[in-house]
Amino acid sequence: MVAAMWIRSTLTYRASFALTLLSNLVVTFFDLVVILLMFGQVRALGGFSFPEVAFLYGTTATSFGLADLVMGSLPRMGKRVRDGSFDTFLLRPAPVLAQVAADRFGLRRLGRVTQGLIVLIWSLVLLAQSSLVAWTPLKVLLVPVMLVSGAVIFGAVMVIGASVLFWAQDAAEVTNSFTYGGNNLLQFPPTIFAQDLVRGVVYVVPLAFVNWLPALYVLGRPAPDGVPAGAAFASPLVAGVCCAVAGLAWRTGLRAYRSTGS
Repeated sequence: MVAAMWIRSTLTYRASFALTLLSNLVVTFFDLVVILLMFGQVRALGGFSFPEVAFLYGTTATSFGLADLVMGSLPRMGKRVRDGSFDTFLLRPAPVLAQVAADRFGLRRLGRVTQGLIVLIWSLVLLAQSSLVAWTPLKVLLVPVMLVSGAVIFGAVMVIGASVLFWAQDAAEVTNSFTYGGNNLLQFPPTIFAQDLVRGVVYVVPLAFVNWLPALYVLGRPAPDGVPAGAAFASPLVAGVCCAVAGLAWRTGLRAYRSTGS
């Protein structure tokens, strides 16, 4: 209901919404411009061709865009906890997390999803034209599974980050480093990063399951050193575990909330 209210409010001024959506799409496009400029100087990046890097970009951008569309309002929670306005969510007969996520719901974030999907479709066309991928039914199925699982993983990380705000109200930028920063990280091949960093996003903050591991299987490339090949199919399982951890973190933070006393 809260999200629907904000959507109706946004669509009241259709021209303004269209311009905002377009500007959001253009701004996110500059991330791709950086990659295009790189490939204007080199033929491969970490051994990956442009269609392969575009595939990595498209998958993570789409997954992150979906998560940001649904959970993008969570970083605002720190301000509400600090000034006590978070109390209003506790008085309504609806799940608190759903209310916080729907607060000031930004339909303009569809621009990020749209841009990610455009690049993903473009990369799939380029991969088909260059015959870089030997497509099988399993690989075809793995692409949408990767997108949905990646969105759930990003969303869970956002919830965990929002849970931290119950104690550290000004830590939104720190938590954003794992979401927005993780999205930027996953746009590039794992081969250009230090192995310690790669292991960190596999075993500590499992962002590698958003696209790196399943995408490497789709592209016919080996998994990073020390990572079993079967990890490419573990994204749904990892997404479920992340949701469980996020739920526990959220409930712990909610129980610890003591308002401002005013």
